[in-house]
Amino acid sequence: MNTPRIDIVHPCDLAPSDLGLWNELRAANAAFANPFMSAQFTQAVGRVRPDAQVAVLRSQREPVGYFPYQRGRWGHGRAVGLGVSDCQGAVLQPGLHLDPHHLMRACSLSAWEFNHLESGQQLFLPYATGQFASPVVDLTHGFEQYQNCLRARSRGFLKSTRAQERRMGRRLGPLRFVRDERNPAALRTLIEWKSAHYRRTGRRDPFTQPWIADLVHLLSDTTSPECSGILSVLYAADRPIAAHFGLRSRTVLSCWFPSYDRAVASFSPGRVLYLRMIETAAASGIRLVDFGRGDAPYKNSFKTADLVVHEGALRTTSPGAALHWLHREPRRVVHQLVRERPALRRAAVRSLRAVAMLRPR
Repeated sequence: MNTPRIDIVHPCDLAPSDLGLWNELRAANAAFANPFMSAQFTQAVGRVRPDAQVAVLRSQREPVGYFPYQRGRWGHGRAVGLGVSDCQGAVLQPGLHLDPHHLMRACSLSAWEFNHLESGQQLFLPYATGQFASPVVDLTHGFEQYQNCLRARSRGFLKSTRAQERRMGRRLGPLRFVRDERNPAALRTLIEWKSAHYRRTGRRDPFTQPWIADLVHLLSDTTSPECSGILSVLYAADRPIAAHFGLRSRTVLSCWFPSYDRAVASFSPGRVLYLRMIETAAASGIRLVDFGRGDAPYKNSFKTADLVVHEGALRTTSPGAALHWLHREPRRVVHQLVRERPALRRAAVRSLRAVAMLRPR
């Protein structure tokens, strides 16, 4: 195949035929249709970020691939939605041969940074500098089979979660689970809980960035089969005690923003919520629940396997690429050093919490 022609468009200017082909190419290339890699997610980011772009690759005038990205100063590029996107890469026709540096030139990029590049993205994998586990729950054989796997691996975990569920019902009132809550007040409550958690642990609150807050609210009203927002809420006597907002496609539920009411933390409401979510996800056609990159005890308790995602950057030989390296690489090396040494990681967590205590409430 000849070198494809590359046209740059804003995500909102993609034709309906492009949206359909984009998702068809994803289905041909990926075992699971992660909603973060859908055309609809890129379009949603385009509505809240003016720097979002899509490179449309054409061969003999017909589209053969799509590369979504964000372009900043000095041609510094980022994966579309970087900071909140849990699956990144290009969507290409199988067997398409492409020079990544040709792609960078066509997009006027000196660098393209990623932190959740999915495995199989052969165009960019040579530029990865780290890889991370993304815990998943395989529901291919249904919820009953999943429960059997949980019992076989850790019978006590499932038993204690069910016991906490009954205990909450006795102490807090009748429990009610809503898989797809459309009450805006419930989403506001979840965001308040999550923001408080970020502040309490000394981490940056993403909801203080207007584009992220706008993106979440935009996706909460999206009902596309390829990418729709889904808010799940656990109520006790009509009081919300745990909630989760994520994205789903036809077959994948991507976990995104979970939280709970700290006043009932001793009842483990988050565990109960996740078990209900997984059960109803299986019943609705979901075949994979993706918890996303990150090491957390609850993820390891629920998971059946791990996917692998990658971080890194593709850089050219331009001055802009050198600036990108100087700005990003020292920070990346420090972060990697902390992650790989448990003592340093614990010290970093303590420091973040100490800083959080000093911040005004």
